[in-house]
Amino acid sequence: MNDLCADIGYKSINHYGEELCGDHVDIIEQSNDSTVIVLADGLGSGVKASILSTLTSKIISTMMAEGLPLEECVATIAATLPVCSLRGVAYSTFTIIHLINNQMAEIIQYDNPKVVLIRDDVNYDYPTTEMTIEGKKILKSVIPLKENDIFLAMSDGCPHAGIGTAYNFGWRRDDIISFIETIAPAGYTAKTLSTMLVDECNRLYDNKPGDDATACIVKIRKRVPMNMLFGPPYNRDDSDRMMSLFFSKEGKHIICGGTTSSIAAKYLGKPLKATLSFEQSDVPPIAEIEGVDLVTEGVITVNKVLEYAKDYLADNQMYEHWSIKRDGASLICRLLFEEATDINFYVGRAINPAHQNPDLPINFNIKMNLVSELSNCLKQMGKRIKVSYF
Repeated sequence: MNDLCADIGYKSINHYGEELCGDHVDIIEQSNDSTVIVLADGLGSGVKASILSTLTSKIISTMMAEGLPLEECVATIAATLPVCSLRGVAYSTFTIIHLINNQMAEIIQYDNPKVVLIRDDVNYDYPTTEMTIEGKKILKSVIPLKENDIFLAMSDGCPHAGIGTAYNFGWRRDDIISFIETIAPAGYTAKTLSTMLVDECNRLYDNKPGDDATACIVKIRKRVPMNMLFGPPYNRDDSDRMMSLFFSKEGKHIICGGTTSSIAAKYLGKPLKATLSFEQSDVPPIAEIEGVDLVTEGVITVNKVLEYAKDYLADNQMYEHWSIKRDGASLICRLLFEEATDINFYVGRAINPAHQNPDLPINFNIKMNLVSELSNCLKQMGKRIKVSYF
């Protein structure tokens, strides 16, 4: 056991004019510290490629997660998927990154661009072993993990970017490595790194990709706990117990809600200082309490965080909004999405009398649903979530 964990993010763009992407990424957790990541690139583009890549990644990731040997996985792919009538090839290309106890990475590659490893902010040339399975040349590597290692798996749509426009021979692997080496030291999340890389591919394609392009980033980092308090307890007598548990936890502390922050200020014996400056028109101002990392309004702010979380899991288009702004929702996003790996929610079940106004679209169920939906989004980001109700 160690205190390392994997931050995993990916983004794809479709071949110009196609509704479906011919690349597919599957991530399956074997346990809290072991994960199988498969990036498959189906032959051609469109519906046929999408089906091939989805089947390939699903079959490989499921079989590997169950502990079956690589030879059996590849043989199953060859026997299961249909043969392309034009090329006579039975399945898509694939890259497998198998993280074992967050200590070792087993990398298996078939015909996709070779995985890039950035270690200590520069390209690391890791050893590979060549093997033949079902007549196919497979590359295999076993690499001990280090903190801040960044693995980049990609489909061939990335190095093909810019052929005949920005570059004569596409965006070569060395150019992609230089691009990642430049942005890696900034500390971006895996999702943001993959977004920046694929957005650059799209730019080189002049926003008309000649192939599906996918980048999947795996970033090895230390665990960072975070604690978020949302709403006062149902029973007022539980206030001190709730506060004691919340503030005894390791990591940064976020408090959401006016009544909740007043209870916390009283518990700490510190003044609650409100700010009246609106950083963003649709997000209420933040406040300050000595000893608390962030104090915000409740339901409206958390609802905005949920909106950003859903976008983050999709196209990540709102990143440029919350990554630089100073409003409560943006600050929470940076703490939860980028810093935290383990998040403890402390949720009070008290019914706010102000929310019982029939003219307001807020009620107790909406508040609980916010916590449930946000927790699910954060789990999809790879965070460990624990929710305690009071």
